[in-house]
Amino acid sequence: MPKNLTNQVVVITGAGRGIGLATASQFAAAGAIVVIGDLDDDVAAKAAQQVGGRAVGHAVDVADRESYARFIDVARQQGPIDILVNNAGIMPLSPLVDEDDAMTDRIIDINLRGVITGTKLVAPSMIARRSGHIINIASAVGRIAVANGATYSASKYAVMGFSEAMQSELAPAGVDVSCVLPTVVNTELAAGVSATKGMRAVQPEEVAAAIVSVAGKPRFETWVPAWSKGLFYTTNALPRRLRDTASHLVGADDALRSIDVEARQEYERRASS
Repeated sequence: MPKNLTNQVVVITGAGRGIGLATASQFAAAGAIVVIGDLDDDVAAKAAQQVGGRAVGHAVDVADRESYARFIDVARQQGPIDILVNNAGIMPLSPLVDEDDAMTDRIIDINLRGVITGTKLVAPSMIARRSGHIINIASAVGRIAVANGATYSASKYAVMGFSEAMQSELAPAGVDVSCVLPTVVNTELAAGVSATKGMRAVQPEEVAAAIVSVAGKPRFETWVPAWSKGLFYTTNALPRRLRDTASHLVGADDALRSIDVEARQEYERRASS
């Protein structure tokens, strides 16, 4: 039977918009006390107002340990943290040779270090209570590396590896670790990116529903849409040459290279600031 999420304190980073905001709304609808984190304090506050209920919003920079620690301390004013959703992430796209070192550092600091830092901050109290759940939002690109997003792919692969290790490390203490892997999602992060042949862009609400479902019934790896997991593991069993051919036929190998640059301009500007 799924866990009752009523009065559970759920902390979500990057929840001012997109997947994070949709997730906050669905957790709140399930009766949880939601703590929304966003880089912009005004955005976080407005998101909390939009979500309603007992939701609160506070600023957090997950790339800055002190900022993340302050955010967690503030979140604990709502009660012991039951669930942490490490959702904050950026996806600047370019050939690696065009990506400056500052952007490389920024991607890794937000997408990977933020997940590690968040886990370090909440795990000790979860271990002490022998209860808790850390849900890391990875990506299908964390299993299927794609050209033009090498550092992004690397960061999400690393999130998967880190989560695998933490699942083994924390399970004996009764703490769950899960990963959610969306394909292309209809959010600002994926502006100008088209889904591969035979697939459609999923909506943030679909990803949010998967996250809330995982919170209610913990499992390690959940893909959105669900059927894409079977497709990945089936094709991944093929020899490399056949796998590459299949990827080319559906356009997956070109998914982050054939983008609408103009449509991504505002997102890329914001991701770099």
